[in-house]
Amino acid sequence: MTAQLPQALAQYFAAKNSYDIDGMVAQFDDDASVRDEGQEYRGRAAIRAWIEHATRKYRVTVEVKDVARDGGRDIVSGVVSGDFPGSPAALRYAFTLAGTKITRLEIV
Repeated sequence: MTAQLPQALAQYFAAKNSYDIDGMVAQFDDDASVRDEGQEYRGRAAIRAWIEHATRKYRVTVEVKDVARDGGRDIVSGVVSGDFPGSPAALRYAFTLAGTKITRLEIV
């Protein structure tokens, strides 16, 4: 990796890989937003619903391969495996942080 994951991101991916929904949600700010598969989710309740649905449907784990800073965002590249066509797949997660919380996540 080119840089070490900030603590909130390390905790997010650890929770994601153990299917710990509360642990994932805890890393987001109250007013955070997520963009995934062309959909926008805003606020913890919407983000929790998105996480619950995706966890139940896809059972995804992520092997983090790289993290880099780009314009105030942490760009995490990883190999995503789960119950979906084309698994495993390479994805990028663009995180914006404020202090110790995630305020924005875009998955591409």
